[in-house]
Amino acid sequence: MITDPFFYLLAIPAILITGISKSGFGGAMGGLAVPLMSLVIPPADAVGIMLPILCTMDVVGLRRFTGSFDWPNLRIILPGALVGITLGTLCFGLLNKGWLLLLVGTIGVGFPLLNWSGLARRQEAAGTSVVKGGFWSAMSGFTSFICHNGGAPLLVYLMPQRLERKLFVGTTVMFFLVVNYVKLVPYYFLGQLHLRNLRPRSCCSPLPPSGSTSACGCRGASPTQWSTVGPTYCCSRRAGS
Repeated sequence: MITDPFFYLLAIPAILITGISKSGFGGAMGGLAVPLMSLVIPPADAVGIMLPILCTMDVVGLRRFTGSFDWPNLRIILPGALVGITLGTLCFGLLNKGWLLLLVGTIGVGFPLLNWSGLARRQEAAGTSVVKGGFWSAMSGFTSFICHNGGAPLLVYLMPQRLERKLFVGTTVMFFLVVNYVKLVPYYFLGQLHLRNLRPRSCCSPLPPSGSTSACGCRGASPTQWSTVGPTYCCSRRAGS
């Protein structure tokens, strides 16, 4: 059981931002929850605490976007994600705590910078691609497994396609729902879903929905451009998108 107050001081705002970023506000900062919690607890415990919370949020998101999926893209990116998850499983099983901390920190800082750089938005218009989709989705599956921060690689592939807004968000929601529920299996066998983390997980579970609800309310009172820009970042929280 985690009793260090510094953990909750970091975890509560970080997880709240995760919920806010799911609704389009907060952008790439939604992927900082695991790196921040890893300052106090082992990375394996941090991702283990977050995964069930994210799985619950994915189900809620799926209900909002039922039927709004781009299946040609999903048939490309879901197999790629499984490859990335497999690589992530091997890394977690082989790397010691020090290397995992370095990897989590690099992803946690580097991917927000990638989002803020606008690389995904500057790509030329393009259609579906097995090669590009397979590569970026594998990268997304890997980084999602390591620290629930798989949104930035997926954006690099999907944004140039200029998908209709609801179709774009729905596709990312379905992608990360599958990714997160698949991750439950290796997380369990790697011992990352400890019962000792039940209390902090229970304490933090109401935070992402609260953040998401608050953000939706703010969006309703915001200028129109927020409704256009916001969904661009919906998948950058996953972590996870």
